[in-house]
Amino acid sequence: MTKPRIGLIGTGPWAEHTHAPALAEHPGAVLSGVWGRRPEAAAALASAHGVKAYEDVDALIEASDAVAFAVPPDVQAPLAARAAAAGRHLLLDKPVATTVAGAREVVAAAEGAGVASVVFCTLRFAADTAPWIAEQAASEGWLTGRAHWLGSLFGHGSASPYAASPWRRERGALWDVGPHVLSVLLPVLGDVTELTALRGPADTAHLAFRHASGASSTATLGLSAPPEAAGAGIELYGERGRVAMPEWSDPVGSFRTAVDELVESARTGDPHACDVRLGLRITEILAEAEQRLGEARTAADGG
Repeated sequence: MTKPRIGLIGTGPWAEHTHAPALAEHPGAVLSGVWGRRPEAAAALASAHGVKAYEDVDALIEASDAVAFAVPPDVQAPLAARAAAAGRHLLLDKPVATTVAGAREVVAAAEGAGVASVVFCTLRFAADTAPWIAEQAASEGWLTGRAHWLGSLFGHGSASPYAASPWRRERGALWDVGPHVLSVLLPVLGDVTELTALRGPADTAHLAFRHASGASSTATLGLSAPPEAAGAGIELYGERGRVAMPEWSDPVGSFRTAVDELVESARTGDPHACDVRLGLRITEILAEAEQRLGEARTAADGG
């Protein structure tokens, strides 16, 4: 793929503000078209970038070398498996799916077709955080980590376009921002071998992990914080002392980097570190956490 054709599946705010401009302006790729579940939205987004709006998703897949996804996770998973089975490389959004079976289906299709995949966990591609993660992952002697990601998406007075997202309303912060946190903790501290979960106010979840390295970590996730309390960060503690992840920005630039790394993975055949297999593992961990949260609620209700 010297200059791959990348089709976009999705027409919501994330597709409009991040995926479409990044693909349309990418010097090494071609936006081959747009498909969405709402044809009028697909037509508008495609027109804004001078490309074709497809009424048939399989026609878009056929016209592309790779497919980028900006749709809810459980819409994404079967479409991604379909694209992979057709031999198309995958640029997936997080989470890959909210069911382990759905994520496994994508992995099986990608492995069976031998296609490359990248999951767009923003922190793994942002210019300020990606080098930091790589540096910490190459270091040893970590004792513990602490993450918090408190958004005000569902807080009072929120004007965020993502607040209307049905899947975020249904699944909450655990599934929306949990993948971001795990995409950092797993490469640095190792796979999760044990977890506990405690439900907080609204959609807030408190998680504690034991990692394969022997280190532990905690994560507080929520999308219903007051704007004054919103913020996100990750800190690591160990032989190097306390190390805090830098702030990040520029989702469009981060997505362009994800495109570059997908193209490189497709060219070399080397799996990307943040590919669909990591996406599956993240889904497995979050599904277990969701189960624990459900058990805790049942116990609290006297069940």
